[in-house]
Amino acid sequence: MSASSLNVILLAAGMGKRLSGGDAGFPPKCLLRFDGMSLLERHLEILGFGGLISSVTIVVGYQSDSIKNEVAKLKPNLDINFIQNDRFDRGSNLSLWHALDVLKCGQPVLFMDADVLYAPTLLDSLVSDTDKSIVPYDTEFEPGAEPVKVCLRDGKAVDFGKIVRQSYDAVGEWPGFIRLSPAAARFVANILDQQVTAGAIDTPCEDSFRSMILAARADEIEFHDAAGIPWIEIDFPEDIKRAQQIIAPRIEMPAGD
Repeated sequence: MSASSLNVILLAAGMGKRLSGGDAGFPPKCLLRFDGMSLLERHLEILGFGGLISSVTIVVGYQSDSIKNEVAKLKPNLDINFIQNDRFDRGSNLSLWHALDVLKCGQPVLFMDADVLYAPTLLDSLVSDTDKSIVPYDTEFEPGAEPVKVCLRDGKAVDFGKIVRQSYDAVGEWPGFIRLSPAAARFVANILDQQVTAGAIDTPCEDSFRSMILAARADEIEFHDAAGIPWIEIDFPEDIKRAQQIIAPRIEMPAGD
């Protein structure tokens, strides 16, 4: 299986209320710029480098035209497909549900939150030649209530989420990316469909990933420690400052062909 068979889902529909404070004029988080490049531009440049990925599905909602205009301006060497979520003020579960057909397509899926600034090496294992699902986690994280945590015991996941209820011997922060095998992608799709059909449209998509991660056999999933790789999810005003001053200067983008 080659990396080019990966279907990428980039989730960029949300309003970013915690960052914008409800200001309707605030740009989508994926259009925030660091060192002269928007997060979206960085995503597409990294995904387009070396021909590893051919197709990217971007789930949009809030200020979707501005995101589409940015893509049109960038002219990435990728097949870009847009899916519109008009109820972008609800949970990310609903946004991912709109990409159900991609999850059910029978190929591996690389899910990515669009509000992450990261070094390209964070994706190395996620676009590798493997039949397994891969969950990255960063053991060098600052503990607290906000990080989504990957909790392992004897190398197997025992919990996944912001609130941890199980004992563990290793823990790290999930950076918002996950590679799903075709079977795992279908599992997530089925969970999403059940939840949304039941009216659970205000929950985070991490809930669906949690179900898959905890159900997976040891030979179906791998957990890769991303400690030392610079990255940050942009959720709060202080994240922008940290991204500008600490994370972005440590990131080297791929050289052009």
